[in-house]
Amino acid sequence: MKGHVRKRGKNVWAVVLDIGYDEAGKRRQRWHSVRGTKRDAERELARLINEMNTGAYVEPSRLLVADYLKDWLADAATRIAAKSAERYQDMIEGHISPALGNIRLAKLKPLHIQRFYADRLASGRKDGTGGLSAQSVLHFHRVLHKALEQAVMWQLLMRNPADAVQPPRPERQPMTALNDDQTAELLKSLKTTRLYKPVVLAVSTGMRRGEILALQWKEIDFENAQLSVSRSLEQTRKGLNFKTPKTAKSRRRIALPGVTLRMLKAHKMSQTAEKLRLGPAYQDNDLVFPRPDGAPWRPDTFSTVFAAHVRRYKLPHVRFHDLRHTHATQLLKQGVHPKIVSERLGHSNIAITLDTYSHVLPGMQESAIEALDASLTAAIEGDG
Repeated sequence: MKGHVRKRGKNVWAVVLDIGYDEAGKRRQRWHSVRGTKRDAERELARLINEMNTGAYVEPSRLLVADYLKDWLADAATRIAAKSAERYQDMIEGHISPALGNIRLAKLKPLHIQRFYADRLASGRKDGTGGLSAQSVLHFHRVLHKALEQAVMWQLLMRNPADAVQPPRPERQPMTALNDDQTAELLKSLKTTRLYKPVVLAVSTGMRRGEILALQWKEIDFENAQLSVSRSLEQTRKGLNFKTPKTAKSRRRIALPGVTLRMLKAHKMSQTAEKLRLGPAYQDNDLVFPRPDGAPWRPDTFSTVFAAHVRRYKLPHVRFHDLRHTHATQLLKQGVHPKIVSERLGHSNIAITLDTYSHVLPGMQESAIEALDASLTAAIEGDG
């Protein structure tokens, strides 16, 4: 492999690589610009020739970042949930491409990305009222990093420029979990509403909203007091969609407490009576918690109704998702092993559970030490 260095201007050099001949016998070259001294250019030439010889060289391309991101998103959409694809599209079209899209992919540098993050933190809101949160910008980083990592795998880039960027570190927001009295107050206020039974299931199993709204009667094992989580309901711009969980651990079996099992049995009987009353007007999708006509709840509507109820009864501010945190926190405080809690929640690994609920663990550790102290004291004093 050959090449040479050519001066282009003051402190600007062209590194020209000879990469063979095309089908017509015309010599093919690739040009790279280098700023600095001639020695800098020669070192870059040597590095590029070495990459050519070892197969690590990536030819420069005129492909723009915006065009690449369109191609990447079209490919990624075949492997991710529709809702995730919509979020990626919103971030790319609303923020990433307008800022970085006109840069050639091969010329994208860490500094370009770092400036983009700083700009969004300072003045990224579309209404002109200030900057975006660190969490929002971190989402941009994750999407952009994933896209550029794929460009490396597709041999469009030699390295991922986002690797050398420092994304913002958002402060962890305090997690909301209801205590026993607050849980009882919430359930009492919901007793006569359609929200009561799905809320009971949420606080007694830790299931996600989409998992509860997608649950079917065939997935409840009354004899063994268990239910199976095998799908979830998501809401996209195209409508409602039942999807399989994204990880194997999300597909799980959850043991049910007696109070929840009794609630479900009574609910099944009342739902059967409702079906008979509505007749052909009832859409039988075998859903445990549908709308009155049997159709699935829209997840956003469900959460809106829940939030309105919390405000109307002046209850502690809590999202429906916080009932999942409530379930996990109550189990951990009762001394249930984090591994069991992780399995009930469907976390991909126990590290996520330990990290999410680390604030609960110190109290558990103190209780464990007290028990250990008592047993050791008894053993030592007994020997004495």
